[in-house]
Amino acid sequence: MLWTLCSVIAALTSTVLTQTPAVHTVSTGQQVVLYCNVQRDDVQYVFWYKQVSGGTPQYVLKFYHTHDLPSFGSGFSADQFSSKATSNIDYQFIIKQTEAADSAVYHCSTWDTSAEEWLFVTDSSLPPPVLTVFPPSSSELQSNTASLVCVSRQSGPFSDVTWLVGGSPVSGGISSSSAVQRPEQTFHISSSLSIQTSDWDMNQVYTCKVSLGSQSAEKTISKSGCPAGE
Repeated sequence: MLWTLCSVIAALTSTVLTQTPAVHTVSTGQQVVLYCNVQRDDVQYVFWYKQVSGGTPQYVLKFYHTHDLPSFGSGFSADQFSSKATSNIDYQFIIKQTEAADSAVYHCSTWDTSAEEWLFVTDSSLPPPVLTVFPPSSSELQSNTASLVCVSRQSGPFSDVTWLVGGSPVSGGISSSSAVQRPEQTFHISSSLSIQTSDWDMNQVYTCKVSLGSQSAEKTISKSGCPAGE
C-alpha cells in the first residue's frame, strides 16, 4: 500500500504557516515526516492535529523547539508519533510507521493560524483509474477554442491529472474538479483542457493521464480517432 500526501497552504492571520512537501508517497510501514515552517521565532508551541474524513480534529501533540520531547494528547503516544525542530521556525511531525489508520488531514497550528496536509492510503492491489475522454462538441468547434474533458473513475479521492499534447506535458488551460464519491464507493473526478480548434483540425494527439498512488492510466484522443460530440 502507498501513502500519498497532498499539501495545502492556509494563511489565516498574521502568522503564515507552510507545510511541505506538496506530494509525498511512501510504502506502508515506512516513516513519514511532515514539515511546518512557522516563519516567526516568537511562537511558543506548534500543535499538530489529526482529522479523519467527516470527523473533528484530534489533538495529537505539541512541541517547542527548545524541548527534548513533545507532549501528547489522549490516545496518542511516542510509540507511533514524534516531533522535532531543526531550527526555531522549522518543525517536523513524524509518523514512525505508517498504517491505514493514519489516513487523515494533519493540521500544523499555532495560536493564531494553521495549515493542513491531506494524507491517505491506496492499496497497490486496487485497480487503476478508468478513464473516458470526450472530444469537443460540434458547437465548440465553430469557435477558435474548444475543450476536451477527461473523466476518471477511481478507488481513492486524490489523484494527479496531467495532459499531454503530442507526448509533451502541458500546464496551461487545465481545469480539474474535486473528487465526488459515488454510491458504489468509487470516486469521480473530471479535468478539462482548453485547446485551439486549429490544433484539433490538424489531428493533434491529446493524452489524459491520471496517477493514483502506484496506479496510473492514460487515454489518448485525436480528431481522426473519434467523431466530434453533438
